[in-house]
Amino acid sequence: MARTSAAKPAAAKQRPVPATPPSAPSKELHVFPNPSPERDYLIQFQVPEFTCHCPLTGQPDFAHFTIDMVADQTCVELKSLKMYMWSFRNEGAFHEKVTNDILSKIVSVTKPRYARITARWYVRGGIYTNVVAEHRKKGWKGDSIVPAPHLPHATGL
Repeated sequence: MARTSAAKPAAAKQRPVPATPPSAPSKELHVFPNPSPERDYLIQFQVPEFTCHCPLTGQPDFAHFTIDMVADQTCVELKSLKMYMWSFRNEGAFHEKVTNDILSKIVSVTKPRYARITARWYVRGGIYTNVVAEHRKKGWKGDSIVPAPHLPHATGL
């Protein structure tokens, strides 16, 4: 009777970690020239997976951010915005502070005619929190293109 030897399964080969990862969190925001600075137009960014930590409990907090802006001379570059939003993942921050800090950073870097952040925080302790922060360049009167945020009663976002 011939003996068959069972072949051992090959060990899974793991991909080596690159010396420089393709992306990493960053506190830098980059800009590019506004392609149509002669007109007001609304740019809207949706960030549905924002994460930070409660500074008191250390528990994770999750939010859906909507960033509306009317650029002046520069626009925010998308990948840098993604890396900037990602940079809060391991930081402790109150909802109100982090929302206003992000608006302040965007305004300081891009100097827009208008910017608004609507942060819809997921339920925590049975309470939903919405934080809306705005910036208007002095003298800008572009209300017709920037509708007020509609925040329906939260039922699970």
